[in-house]
Amino acid sequence: MQKRMGEAVARVARKVNDTVENKTDSLDLANCKLMTFPVGIYKAMRSVTEGIHHISLANNELKSVTSRFVTTFSQLRELNLAGNYLHRLPEEITSLLHLRAINLSRNRFRRFPEPLATVPSLETIDLEENEIAEVPTEKLASMASLRSLNLRDNPVGPEVRLLVRPLVPFDLLLSPEEPTPKA
Repeated sequence: MQKRMGEAVARVARKVNDTVENKTDSLDLANCKLMTFPVGIYKAMRSVTEGIHHISLANNELKSVTSRFVTTFSQLRELNLAGNYLHRLPEEITSLLHLRAINLSRNRFRRFPEPLATVPSLETIDLEENEIAEVPTEKLASMASLRSLNLRDNPVGPEVRLLVRPLVPFDLLLSPEEPTPKA
């Protein structure tokens, strides 16, 4: 058990060091069994955080994303948080003025994460395979940059199915409706 933990920590450290040394614009910590975002990374990356545009924390065990994470990586354009245990986002997500794509598929959202509706540059939101039943349709309809919203495999209500062009200027992806059983 400790050996596997040590290997996981070493893998995270290697990935962070590669990003810092090569001054790349991406940080890929997918599949690292992270339960939280390691606090030590903030210090290790402080010289390059402004240049980080893509972060993947997919397929970890994250239950939350902190406001410090969002404010530290303020220049993010893409954020992949798919396959975690998230059920909400910090309000500070609204400060990500350059964020174009966010993947929150396969998490535990029961409601649409409303702070996303005020991120001005957001073009793609993936919320596939969550538990979302409620969606703020009016707020979504006013998102000028939104091009694609994936709500497949969510128990969304029938009012969401009424969000069709020309009412909304984006692609709305939903699972097919279940046929109503015949009496």
